[in-house]
Amino acid sequence: MSLAGALGLLGAALLLTTGGNCDICPAVRKDVSKFLDGSKREYVGYLQNYVNDPAVLANAATLKTCVDEKLTEEDKALVGSALEKIYTSRYCS
Repeated sequence: MSLAGALGLLGAALLLTTGGNCDICPAVRKDVSKFLDGSKREYVGYLQNYVNDPAVLANAATLKTCVDEKLTEEDKALVGSALEKIYTSRYCS
């Protein structure tokens, strides 16, 4: 797994150490889903619902391009699987 994939898993794991409430806002879950699995256009388009700053949107597009170029489909699947396990974990009740 690449460094970016490992960082994604680390971030997901940190949810478990924040007191156990993993009731992630549906908008955030959708954002993560589009970030991992959507196209750059879909991801930035979704962000436009919440962000109007062109610099932030440009940075989001750059980050999405970087992730798409660096993470393999396997890396993305592993991050998604880890997040799903966290969302359904008994520690997140």
